Amino acid sequence: MAIEFEKWEGLGNDFVILKNADATPELAIKLCDRKFGIGADGIFSVKKTEVADIGWNFFNSDGSSAQMCGNGVRCFAKYIYNNKIIDKKSFKIETLAGIIVPEIQEDGKVKVDMGEPILDGVKIPCASNTPQDFEVEGYRACAISMGNPHCVIVVPNKSKELAYKDGAKIETSTLFPEKTNVEFIEIVNRNKIILNVWERGCGITLACGTGACASVVTGVIKGLLDNKVEVVLPGGTLTIEYEIGSHVYMTGIATKVFEGVLS
Repeated sequence: MAIEFEKWEGLGNDFVILKNADATPELAIKLCDRKFGIGADGIFSVKKTEVADIGWNFFNSDGSSAQMCGNGVRCFAKYIYNNKIIDKKSFKIETLAGIIVPEIQEDGKVKVDMGEPILDGVKIPCASNTPQDFEVEGYRACAISMGNPHCVIVVPNKSKELAYKDGAKIETSTLFPEKTNVEFIEIVNRNKIILNVWERGCGITLACGTGACASVVTGVIKGLLDNKVEVVLPGGTLTIEYEIGSHVYMTGIATKVFEGVLS
């Protein structure tokens, strides 16, 4: 069977979208391999749903199932809109994290209603009795879920080096029964942060949309950030908006890289 696909990226966080086949763990491992496959952080395919306009199947590069991906949902939304699978600029996508609502902007960027952050330790899940202030691997940390678990750590500098050094250990900490994404953030000012991420199931990536959201939520909760923040990642910049008690909104680019056919 010939499998048609498109390759997309959001700030360097890249994905393969299958056009005429279902995404599976086996295909994810094979196609995401950067030496023997196409190369990507994850794969998607479209699925039918009765609770939203459209749904997706989504797997990380290691074959694990992912509840949600912020950069991925922007790419998926632009793919759906560009291919006229849905003929409107705002629509509902069913994910394992619930219903996510992207909107294609006039400038081509995608603004996504990411829903409310989850702070309850049982639901994140995080085994700490104080999930918004605990210690892991020598760091003070905050656990947040944006449909997938995050461990956010504020550091004065060297966020990239620390992500490489300690990301894997924190991802697999016993405090996180489903593992976790790990964010190291440097606060530039109340409206700007630098973020480096170790993604669950992927390792170091150039960007993480849900990680950017979780980082800003953490900063707002702790009184360190204002309600609209520029998040600078290795792959580019996202704008995150959040007020306590409301939804999180993420705005950023999504770009088609190429398309092809796999024999």
